[in-house]
Amino acid sequence: QVQLVESGGGLAQAGGSLRLSCAASGLFFSTYRMGWFRQAPGKEREFVATTASGGTTYYADFVKGRFTISRDNAKTTVYLQMDSLKPEDTAVYYCAADYAGSNARTASSSAVDYEYWGRGTQVTVSS
Repeated sequence: QVQLVESGGGLAQAGGSLRLSCAASGLFFSTYRMGWFRQAPGKEREFVATTASGGTTYYADFVKGRFTISRDNAKTTVYLQMDSLKPEDTAVYYCAADYAGSNARTASSSAVDYEYWGRGTQVTVSS
């Protein structure tokens, strides 16, 4: 059974930092693309960042230069380092996994491509 468990959310001030973690189990982690998405109240879920199974990273324009995604295959964990936080970053952040197979280079920014999802962790940024 595949499980993705997010942690590290909480309350931060604008300009501050948080580091999210997503621990994966029940899958061959190194063959999965791992992504972060978020959903704010009243809004649709949106792409934040993703890492291909080979480590290439992709970001939404609104987080470039502020957020960093990374993965540790030995720990089957993906991270999202969030710096220079803004109040508009307030949302529930979800971790997701997409089987890559032999394609280690690319990753999708579309939520429909991800098969497995965590339950999310709340991030609240105060002004």
